[in-house]
Amino acid sequence: MDKFFIAGPCVIESEEIVLKIAQRLKQISERFNIEIIFKASFDKANRSSIDSYRGVDIFKGMEILAKVKKTFNMRLTTDIHLPNQADIVKDTVDVIQIPAFLCRQTDLLVAAAKTGKIVNIKKGQFMAPWDMKYAVEKVKISGNDNVWLTERGSSFGYNNLVVDFRGMLIMKELGVPVIYDATHSMQLPGGAKSSLGTPQYAPFLAKAAASINVDGLFFETHINPKEALSDASNMLSLDEFEHAIPEILEHWYISKKYETYL
Repeated sequence: MDKFFIAGPCVIESEEIVLKIAQRLKQISERFNIEIIFKASFDKANRSSIDSYRGVDIFKGMEILAKVKKTFNMRLTTDIHLPNQADIVKDTVDVIQIPAFLCRQTDLLVAAAKTGKIVNIKKGQFMAPWDMKYAVEKVKISGNDNVWLTERGSSFGYNNLVVDFRGMLIMKELGVPVIYDATHSMQLPGGAKSSLGTPQYAPFLAKAAASINVDGLFFETHINPKEALSDASNMLSLDEFEHAIPEILEHWYISKKYETYL
């Protein structure tokens, strides 16, 4: 399959902000001739604090995402947290994302599978890569072979994550596309009212992931990350994202050349 990016803001803040980000991502996609699937959550149901911004109503969220598709002709993805949400989002998005914390929830996986959409399961920070085969099986047994897996780091003690690059190769052996989430892997989860992070390292680890021939790369991006209402400490600015792409593409090109060894 062709390589691709998934990118967009962590959460829908407003229609205006979403459309501005989508417009810039479409321009970047056309500049580098590579697909960017637009991502935005309608609800962040697992924020550290009850005081944190969560998002918009699911129906309003789908209305805004539908405008992105109509205006910029981009594929869309969003995450769901409850089984009944699968039927609500299926007519708008192309890829249904299963959050890492919920990657073992059978009812959620089955509901997503039954939509017939691509189901992108984020590997839980607590999960071994080989154990993701059971999540894949839940989707496939439900009649849907369109499954992706996303690596977003593993718990490394308290309030820290580490990326074991062997895990992506192990998950590729399951016969499904594998994506590397470069920005969420840089989180320093918990430890405060909202997670901290080290996003300056995301482009470097993305190049490493491209070198082992992952199928896609995931970046959360924003016009002004410091003002973002969720994951402000982990996102890249749109300029930073665009600047990182040429070297990432070079690493992908080299990995493609030698893919028989990977």
